[in-house]
Amino acid sequence: MPRYGMVIDLNKCNQCEACVTACKLENNVQIVSKENAAVGRVMQWMKMLTTGYDGDYPDARPVTMPVSCMQCDEPSCIKVCPVRATYKRDDGIVAQIYPQCIGCRYCMANCPYTAKVFNWFKDEQPVEYEKCYNTDVSVRPKGVVEKCTFCIHRLQKAKELAKAEHRKMKEEDYVSACAEVCPSKAIYFGDLDDPKSKVSKAMHDYRRFALQEELGTKPKLNYLSEKSE
Repeated sequence: MPRYGMVIDLNKCNQCEACVTACKLENNVQIVSKENAAVGRVMQWMKMLTTGYDGDYPDARPVTMPVSCMQCDEPSCIKVCPVRATYKRDDGIVAQIYPQCIGCRYCMANCPYTAKVFNWFKDEQPVEYEKCYNTDVSVRPKGVVEKCTFCIHRLQKAKELAKAEHRKMKEEDYVSACAEVCPSKAIYFGDLDDPKSKVSKAMHDYRRFALQEELGTKPKLNYLSEKSE
């Protein structure tokens, strides 16, 4: 059984936020008003985390890095969900059962990465937005918790394609939306247990690190630090 993971090379990342946009469109994540965004109700499965600033005021430029669900091997979120709406699959992906979620937000409180978001809104997007909806992904109802799923719907399509062609899945068959659109190819995605995969090789790079590793959550989203000059 493959175990999927992701590595983001911060030396290649140019902070363009193409990954953020692709994630939002691919997964039908709602677009909220400026007023709701101002009170913390932004809907994003992937976001840019500010880690510092380059330069001095007033010319300082924020330095950011992409952050989403860490897809932990020891996820703290599933330990507190009273209805098992969030769970870990055999392939390591931490998934959500939206109809089962009761909106208690215990999982949000127990996630050290603040990777989950609460859907405050009934889906009432303008009609022209609906033309952009991905029909492979369900539109979530108001009152549930959402998060990155490693574009799990793409995995299902990849499995079906490989089965129809009577072959095993290839590395390029299943790629997350964020990795696919990254213009600088900074995102590696695939089977962590395949020693030949790009993501597996990146995991053995001396620059590899994970956020808050000391917590023991064992994130499967890792990073490669920027090379020093």
